[in-house]
Amino acid sequence: MKQINDDIKQGKFRQVYLLYGEERYLRRQYREKLRKALCEDNDTMNTHFYAGKDISVGEVIDLAETLPFFGDRRIIFVTDSGLFKSGGEKMAEYLSSPNETTFFVFTENDVDKRSKLYKAVQSKGYVCEFTMQDDKTLNRWIAGILAREGMRITEATAQLILSKTGTDMENIQMELEKLICYCMGRDVVTSEDVEAICTTRIGNHIFDMINAIAAGQQKQALDLYYDLLALKEPPMRILFLLARQCNMLLQTKELKSRGFDNRTIGSKIGVAPFIAGKYVSQAARFKSSALRNAVVKCVEAEEAVKTGKINDIMSVEILILSVFIE
Repeated sequence: MKQINDDIKQGKFRQVYLLYGEERYLRRQYREKLRKALCEDNDTMNTHFYAGKDISVGEVIDLAETLPFFGDRRIIFVTDSGLFKSGGEKMAEYLSSPNETTFFVFTENDVDKRSKLYKAVQSKGYVCEFTMQDDKTLNRWIAGILAREGMRITEATAQLILSKTGTDMENIQMELEKLICYCMGRDVVTSEDVEAICTTRIGNHIFDMINAIAAGQQKQALDLYYDLLALKEPPMRILFLLARQCNMLLQTKELKSRGFDNRTIGSKIGVAPFIAGKYVSQAARFKSSALRNAVVKCVEAEEAVKTGKINDIMSVEILILSVFIE
């Protein structure tokens, strides 16, 4: 990210940028920074946008070979093309010797670092990965956004926000906008404000549901399930998230047994370190055999619904009542 900021500040741009990673908010922010820096105001003739996996690589290359119209450069933005996982060979070949007046900004969620296109961008331009941010970074970011509105927040209250929103910065920003409106006229955001206004993501409900199951509080687990149904969450999506959470806990338990710390575990399972810490604590409450059994029962429940043996709502109810009994 620093390199992109330096390029913009100095006005010396790479011919190709690849912005990728699971943190969508930062990807979009830096894509917009590059757009503002590379593109002249209102220059629609030399600014082009392509999105999705059905784009024509040949068409993009033909456009790239066209000289800019009354301008210094032509800029092509390509989003979520999937070319960095398959089908990018032709683009990689072109980028080995592109038109010097054409600049590319690729934005992808996931890439294959072994692909020819990834290596071509590495060689010709700059690659930036946007990962989920850790809790300290997010706490500072939350405090910074609120400070610009003349508001303060304690670290504990910021952490409460994260416990509800998860680490997705886009989701956090939306919740902060609600908080700022709710707290207008005051200079401190409290935990009571967060509880009153911030929405708990479904993933947090799933986490709490498994905590309740671990504590033998089956009624509480069922109540959380019924809350999700009241929010119009499909039972099969809840089942999928339960299976995913059990699988994540199993991976966490195995990694912890091999001596990995929370930061390393988070990196391996794709979550922030503070979330990994929560997974470690939750996984410690179960035997590995119980977690494996839970994953199997989730698969069996899905199969029972798909074959018409049981309806979807009841399948999850039965799962909640039986999954961790050992």
